[in-house]
Amino acid sequence: MSRTIPDPVEVTQGDSPVILGLPHTGTYVPDAVQAKLNPRGRALADTDWNIHHLYDGLLPNATTVRATFHRYVIDANRGPENESLYPGQNTTGLVPLTDFDGVPIWTEEPYAAEVEARLVQFHTPYHAALRAEIERVRARHGVAILYDCHSIRSHIPYLFDGKLPDLNIGTANGTTCAPQIEAVTAEICTRAQGFTHVVNGRFKGGWTTRHYGQPETGVHAIQMELAQSTHLTAEAPPWEINAEKAARLRPYLAEILTALETLAPELTR
Repeated sequence: MSRTIPDPVEVTQGDSPVILGLPHTGTYVPDAVQAKLNPRGRALADTDWNIHHLYDGLLPNATTVRATFHRYVIDANRGPENESLYPGQNTTGLVPLTDFDGVPIWTEEPYAAEVEARLVQFHTPYHAALRAEIERVRARHGVAILYDCHSIRSHIPYLFDGKLPDLNIGTANGTTCAPQIEAVTAEICTRAQGFTHVVNGRFKGGWTTRHYGQPETGVHAIQMELAQSTHLTAEAPPWEINAEKAARLRPYLAEILTALETLAPELTR
């Protein structure tokens, strides 16, 4: 029996000026791609596990744009030219060759024509949908705020030293959004009891945030990278969301999204 092939992107339209981007929660891997992954790659460990469930319903009128394909197929949060987001630091590319621990994930690495085909089949439709929603929301409100949702393990020596803060705000050093957006997000994180945070630390915003965040055009973008210890039972298989942890975190995330929605009209003046 053949597997159902999902659309590369799922869009839920809302009336809010806030758009949630979800580029890394998808787990679909085409059979031909999976055949070239080694056992470590097939584990799909670098998924942003359960982030779409964590944010579900926090801002009822928000638009969501979610990639259904896995980042090992092609990373929707990397530029199509595969430029490094963090020159001089360990990172992964448009089609990762290793996992976040620096360990190879392929028995046969994809060649250039395969990467190009994946761009056309997956990456391009995701960003076409995201761009269309940004334009729709901006036309309606005069402003669009893209909030890019991410998560990662809190300890990954290959990528960063020590333990990652719980809430990692990225605005490419304040260039991708109005200062009020960064400020209100940081202020809420400061008040989030039991959670640590940082602004433009190890994660300053991925390609999505940097590419779309053009405040002078009315499009603002901010990334939130959550340590998975904030909402998963364990940062290991089966990567289950922890109801008690999620219940502590979700009110702060809801407060951030509501504050951004409330702030949006001021950004058009």
